[in-house]
Amino acid sequence: MNIRQFIESKLAFLAIAISAIALFYPPAFTWMRPHIPLLLGIIMFAMGMTLEAADFKRVLKQPRFLVAGIAAQYAIMPLLGLLIGKALGMNAELIAGLVLLGSCPGGTASNVIAYLARANIGLSVSLTLASTLLAPLLTPWLTWLYAHAEVDVNVSKMMWDVMRIVLVPIILGVTMRTISGSKIKPLIGFFPLLSAGIILAVIACVVALNAGNIVNASLTVAIAVIIHNAAGLTLGYAIGAMLSGDKAIRRTLAIEVGMQNSGLALALALKSTGFGALAALPSALFSVWHNITGTALAARWSKDK
Repeated sequence: MNIRQFIESKLAFLAIAISAIALFYPPAFTWMRPHIPLLLGIIMFAMGMTLEAADFKRVLKQPRFLVAGIAAQYAIMPLLGLLIGKALGMNAELIAGLVLLGSCPGGTASNVIAYLARANIGLSVSLTLASTLLAPLLTPWLTWLYAHAEVDVNVSKMMWDVMRIVLVPIILGVTMRTISGSKIKPLIGFFPLLSAGIILAVIACVVALNAGNIVNASLTVAIAVIIHNAAGLTLGYAIGAMLSGDKAIRRTLAIEVGMQNSGLALALALKSTGFGALAALPSALFSVWHNITGTALAARWSKDK
């Protein structure tokens, strides 16, 4: 077994191990915070190098997958947040935080996991971009609908983040692939290893930055986050199964529905009106947990192409 195969097969274990180290010694990883956008951009560029314009054209030719993914994400996750919170007897502030988390679009981490899981990357990227473009409207409205709290969304900043972290690097990667042609193919095999290493570093940084919140989180919040993530992954996969027999489509919808932009939810919970510090806890825990479950799925699915 070579290094690439070892890392990919043990990705979930490595994610848990590095999370534990970051939890007990945050300074080892907090220094990476300013570099996270660059690290994610590198992954997106590498991802773009594996794509061709035809991959996106195929997505547009089958818009039902795109529509189903967006509808499932925004219809399922906020409502699940409300129902899970109430079922577990959580207080209003924590329920609002869980609803806010479910009302956020998919994050760039979902694209990385889709890449590592051998899912449909073109569909994953398209879903992330589309759901993010709709977020300025749907995130505040759905949060208000279910949690009755006003959320202020910085539209221009959100759009800029998507452009610089996701869209621009992928376009550059696709362009480089198109220009280079077959010359780049020998390098493509190394990209999953590079992506896996970077995502482990990002997970460690996220855990380190949220170490205090994670330690102070109650068991009830942890259970709520675990159920929320598991239900999203399961329902996303089920919807994919109803629409297609293609494993890549099923995996993509599972990942896109089950993984949220927890960083955005955390920022909104801390900065927006109508929320207190407790509302940030679900997002802080989710930012760690969905990366662990995502890497576990990626390790499992990468073996079954």
